[in-house]
Amino acid sequence: MAPRGTVVALSGGIGGAKLALGLARRLPPGDLAVVANVGDDFEHLGLHVSPDIDTLIYTLAGLADPQQGWGRAGETWTFMAALEALGGDTWFRLGDGDLAMHVMRTHRLAAGTPLSEITAAACTALGIATRVWPATDDRLRTRVRTDDGWLDFQDWFVGRRAQPAVREIAFSGAAAARPLPAVVAALAAPDLRAVVICPSNPLISIGPILAVPGLRDALASCAAPVVAVSPLIGGRAVKGPTAAMLADLGIGATAAAVAAHYGDLLDGFVLDEADAAAAADVGVPTLVTRTMMLSLADRERLADDVLAFVDRIGATPA
Repeated sequence: MAPRGTVVALSGGIGGAKLALGLARRLPPGDLAVVANVGDDFEHLGLHVSPDIDTLIYTLAGLADPQQGWGRAGETWTFMAALEALGGDTWFRLGDGDLAMHVMRTHRLAAGTPLSEITAAACTALGIATRVWPATDDRLRTRVRTDDGWLDFQDWFVGRRAQPAVREIAFSGAAAARPLPAVVAALAAPDLRAVVICPSNPLISIGPILAVPGLRDALASCAAPVVAVSPLIGGRAVKGPTAAMLADLGIGATAAAVAAHYGDLLDGFVLDEADAAAAADVGVPTLVTRTMMLSLADRERLADDVLAFVDRIGATPA
C-alpha cells in the first residue's frame, strides 16, 4: 500500500503547475497542497492579477491553454481588441474568460476577503480537490534591478520581455509579510509525507515564498523529506528566463548550482538525464530521471518518480 499523508508542493507558474497536476492525479484527493508564489501579483487596469495562482488553478481544473501553458483554453480577446481600439494599455493581455477571475478577486479583496479565501473559493467552484495556498495574504511584490534601474517584475518580464539583464532581486513587503497559517501548520503536521519544490524558477518563483518570514525555517525544521526538482535540462530552462537569470546573477546555470542555491533546505534533488554527470556534485541524495513534461503522461510519470524518491528518503534512517 502506498504511503499516505500530505504532500506540500512549492510552485510558481507553468513548470511548477505541470508537476502539481501530475502529483494531484497520482495522490488521493485532498493529499496535495500547493503553496503558490505571489511575488508576480500586480494591479493592472484596476484589477488584482495573480498570474501564478491562476496558472495553477486553470491547470488543476483542466482549463489551461495547452500551447501557452498559461491562461484559459479557448480564450477570446474581444475585450483587448476593444481596449486597443480606444488607445488603452494592452501590453499585458487579459482574455475575456480570464477577466472574470480578476474581477471576482478584485471585488472580494476590496470587501476585505483574504486572498487565500478567494483562492479556495475559486478552487471549490472549479471542482479542484487540491488546496492552493498563497504563501501569504499580505502584499509581496518582486522587483528587479537592471542597468535601467529598478523595475516592477511584470514591467520587466512581460513589458520588456525579460530584458535587460537582472543585477539584483528584491521582494518588496516580504519583511512585514506573515506566512499563511495553513502552510505553517501543514509543514509542522505529523502526517506530512514530503515537501516538493517544483521545477520553477528558484529566484523569482520559489524565492518570494522563501522570503516570507518563518517559511524557510518551517521548511528547514519539518520532519518530512524536502526534495527539489531542477528547472534546468542540460543547462537550459524549458521556458522563461531561469537560466539567463542564474548566469547573470553569478549563481550558475547548472543543476548543481540550483541545488547549491537551495542549500541545507534539501534532503534530495531530482535532475534530468541530460544532467546526470552533475549528480556527483550535489551534496544530497539524487534522482536522475526524465524531467521534461510534454504530455499528461509525462507529468504523471515524473510525479510517480518523485513520490517514490521521497518515500525512499523518508524510509532511510537519519
